Amino acid sequence: MNGIMSTLRWTRSLQLTLAVIKPDAVAHPIICQAVHQKILNNHFLIVRSKELNWRINDSQNFYHEHAGRFFYQRLVEFMSSGPMRAYILAHDDAVQLWRRLMGPTKVFRARLDAPETVRGELGLTDTRNTTHGSDSVDSARREISFFFPDFNVNRWYEEEEPLYRAGPLCYDEEKLEHRLVQQ
Repeated sequence: MNGIMSTLRWTRSLQLTLAVIKPDAVAHPIICQAVHQKILNNHFLIVRSKELNWRINDSQNFYHEHAGRFFYQRLVEFMSSGPMRAYILAHDDAVQLWRRLMGPTKVFRARLDAPETVRGELGLTDTRNTTHGSDSVDSARREISFFFPDFNVNRWYEEEEPLYRAGPLCYDEEKLEHRLVQQ
């Protein structure tokens, strides 16, 4: 495996969250790489990573709770306009840390109040705001299942979380994921 060893050790249980780099950022490789690097620089473990393309009905299913809202159609069309990169991230407070790193949803607010965040630096509009992240642990479970249907969150917490927490880990630069080092 081609990778970089990680010496991170975790004393608290790891929490999972979903992170998505939206089509506006994936369309520009430098922006996509900048977001990916921010994830690594903030010591997230990348448990799973994949690039995907949604059809309109995928977007409609994911955002069904927003149906009827003024931004719904624009959001659905945008999220199916090109490739995205989805991640399952782990950290001891992954949901809130990822949300802080993304910054406010409204890009103008991010630029004023949190210019160092992903959206403050790279967001274009409230829809084309570069990233998505789960807003709670329950949302993370549901959203991870939507984006990664073969990933079993409960099994990961039972079987893999203690191993990821204890390490050692290796970052696989080809798969863009952290892996346990076989000893």
